[in-house]
Amino acid sequence: MKSYNVKLIEKGVYNLTNTKNSIPWNKAEVLTDFISPWDKEIPKKIEFKALWDTKNIFFCFTVFDNDIHINTKDDSVDSIANSDRVELFFRSDASLNPYYCLEIDPTPRVMDFMAYPNREFNFDWNWPQEAIKVKSEILDSKFSVEIAISIESLQKFNLIKNNQIETGIFRAKYTKNEQSDFEPIWITWVNPNTKEPDFHTPTSFGVLNLLKE
Repeated sequence: MKSYNVKLIEKGVYNLTNTKNSIPWNKAEVLTDFISPWDKEIPKKIEFKALWDTKNIFFCFTVFDNDIHINTKDDSVDSIANSDRVELFFRSDASLNPYYCLEIDPTPRVMDFMAYPNREFNFDWNWPQEAIKVKSEILDSKFSVEIAISIESLQKFNLIKNNQIETGIFRAKYTKNEQSDFEPIWITWVNPNTKEPDFHTPTSFGVLNLLKE
């Protein structure tokens, strides 16, 4: 499986929403090898970074794109699902029974749900509100989404094993077709080797290694 090393930072010093103690993203490894296996065009650059401090794990997506589609009809699941967004899936093992999904658009609206094999989704489930924080920024040429998730919540869902988290890292990009309808381009860190676009499959996951020093 593909892997990414999550470096350790000082515990309790950094806060996602505190500008005076913003996350030191310059310390993180930069992951950029995203692909769209089902589309001929090479996707625009995406940078993914992660750090942890034993209390929280911090994620940052920077998406270099000046043509962002956000469905502003309402704040429903359907509206978020038809918008540009970044996604994190977490699983205990390859059975995907269950796994946990976070899909976040640039505003940032969060679509969080529990899932089971064969694309059985439980949208009544939500990540515990006190265990997750999200912020975003939209600029002329890019947007960023930052996420903080408590280690305690990941442990509660049995998602950390031997200091590793099996994770899917994705992006959905919406573009207009010839009929002026918006259609998605699916972008992933790990090529699941499926004929049709599919993130909800065991082969779409890699591993985050939580470094201890």
